[in-house]
Amino acid sequence: MKVMEAMHKGAEWVSPETPLTQIAQMMRNLDIGCVPVGKNDRLVGMVTDRDIICRGLADSSNPSKLTAASVMTKGIVYCKAEEDLEDALHIMEEKKIRRLPVIDDNKRMVGMLSIGDISHSVPRDLSGEVISAVSAHHQ
Repeated sequence: MKVMEAMHKGAEWVSPETPLTQIAQMMRNLDIGCVPVGKNDRLVGMVTDRDIICRGLADSSNPSKLTAASVMTKGIVYCKAEEDLEDALHIMEEKKIRRLPVIDDNKRMVGMLSIGDISHSVPRDLSGEVISAVSAHHQ
């Protein structure tokens, strides 16, 4: 199975200047846990719900002044739409990430691959293996 068959298509992204409150509202309204950050038509980071809490609320005296750039995780890990799903699973296991941006051959983001997508697309033993790997405590 290819990544494009399992992913959520058409993921939205924000600019680095987007206020953190707007990103949090976006997450709530779309029922998602992360938002990719792009600049000049390229992915530059990812804001997760955990980033908002740990880098935003916990570290700031005024979170209403924060932007995506101030809390985002840099160094995007991604997979390609035409890639085999098992290869993407190995990336998620190795990097201990639960959500993976999906790009096409033109390096344009075309979707997101999440643990939930995987659980609906692969056998239970394989999805359990991935969930266990990405949920393990970081060393």
